[in-house]
Amino acid sequence: MTWLPADFVHPLHVVIPGGGGHRLRPISGADAPLDYPTVMGSRERLWSVFGLAWGWPSATMSYEANLADLERHAAEIEAHESFNYTIENEDRTALRGCVYIDPPEKLGADAEISWWVVDEEVGGALERALDAFVPAWIAADWPFERPRFIGRDLSWDEWLKLPDPS
Repeated sequence: MTWLPADFVHPLHVVIPGGGGHRLRPISGADAPLDYPTVMGSRERLWSVFGLAWGWPSATMSYEANLADLERHAAEIEAHESFNYTIENEDRTALRGCVYIDPPEKLGADAEISWWVVDEEVGGALERALDAFVPAWIAADWPFERPRFIGRDLSWDEWLKLPDPS
């Protein structure tokens, strides 16, 4: 069984309703000049969320390592192996977070979705808009029957305790 239907076409640009003009688009290496300060500016909180599961973002992550990660994500998107959508502001001058759509690493789901926003957006209108929008977007535009929303439906600690596939 493959993760996605062979004819699936992933969305390229998605406006976030109620998100103040922010939109999602697939991330690329060209985003490194904006992505690196975005990630490192929220690094401590991001590590508290993703560190144990992904080992990201490390305190010593360099610009070059970030660029390599973005290029890897872009290649995974192109191959339909996983998807990393950046959240960009209306005038495309700042990145405000990311949405990840990945094949399941744990039993019980057909996709694992998570997202984050920069520190100054936590609890704000953009994060609330994402919390409402992402599950609806996944249901409407993606071919999943049992998506898991990590950090929303269950905590990262609960996810880590789920069984791995055999």
